[in-house]
Amino acid sequence: MRHSQLKAFHFVALHGGFSRAAEALFLTQPAISEQVRKLEQDHDVLLFHRERKRVQLTEAGENLFRLTKHYFEIEQQIGEYMSETRAAVDGSLRIIADSAHHVTDILSAFRKRYPNVVVSLRTGNSDEVLEELRAFNAEVGVAGSLSPGRDMETLSLGDTPIVAFAAKGLLPKGKTSISLSELADLPLIFRETGSKTRQKLEEQAEKQGLDLTPAIEAEGRETVREVVASGAGVGFVSKAEFGHDERLVEIALKDIDLRMGESIVHLAQRSEVKVIRAFMEFARTHIAAG
Repeated sequence: MRHSQLKAFHFVALHGGFSRAAEALFLTQPAISEQVRKLEQDHDVLLFHRERKRVQLTEAGENLFRLTKHYFEIEQQIGEYMSETRAAVDGSLRIIADSAHHVTDILSAFRKRYPNVVVSLRTGNSDEVLEELRAFNAEVGVAGSLSPGRDMETLSLGDTPIVAFAAKGLLPKGKTSISLSELADLPLIFRETGSKTRQKLEEQAEKQGLDLTPAIEAEGRETVREVVASGAGVGFVSKAEFGHDERLVEIALKDIDLRMGESIVHLAQRSEVKVIRAFMEFARTHIAAG
C-alpha cells in the first residue's frame, strides 16, 4: 500500500467526507476518491459506506482508522524531531475526566506555562475515559479508582472518602452520618453503570446483604447534583468533589471506609507525544509542590 492511499483514507475518515479531505490536503476530490478506491481494491476491503454525499466508516474502516491515528501521530513526532522543534509545545490537548474538579488547578497553571496549547475538556465515567484514550479520541484522562491495564500509564492524585449528600431539609436536622442499611430505605440517586463510586457502593452493600436500588439513575456527576438538590433523594460523591453548594449537606457513611482514588492516565505508547509528555511532567511537578 502507498503512503498517499493511507493519508487519503485517514483524512476522509477524520473530516467525514471526500470534499473536506480534499480541501485539507489541497488536492482534488477525484484524486482523493481514486486513492481510497485503490486502497480498497488492492486489499479487497470496503472501508466506507457511501450514501450520496455522506460517508460512514465500515467496521474494517473503524479498525484501520484507529491504526492510522497512531501512524500519523508518529509521523508528526518524527517531523518535530527532525526539525528540532521539541522545545516548543503547542497543538491541542484533549482531556476526558470523570470530574474536572481534580485538574482545574493543574490546567490553569499549565495554560500559563504553555499558552499555545489549546485545551478541550469533557466529562465521562471511568469506563468511557479508558475507551476514548484507547480510541485516540483524547490524549489524557482523569478517573477514579482505575485498574487501567498495562497499556496505560498513571499518575496518582490521591484519594478521599466517598460521602453521601442530600438537599437541606430532606433528612432530620443535625443528621451528619448514615449507614448503608438506613440508605436502603431512602430514595437513592445513582450515576450510570460504569461509575466507580456506584460500583464501590453496590459491592459494599452486597457484602452486607443489602440491595441499594436507585430511585433515579442520572448520567454525569453534575446531573446527579442537580437531581439531589431538587430534593429527589440522596446522592454519592468523593469528598474532594463535594465542593460548596448552599443547597446541599454532606453526610458521612457510617461504619465503612469507602475511598475514591483519582489518577491522571494516558496510553503508554503515546508517552513521547510532545503535548502529553509536557502535561504529565508539569502535573508531576505541580502535585509534588502541592
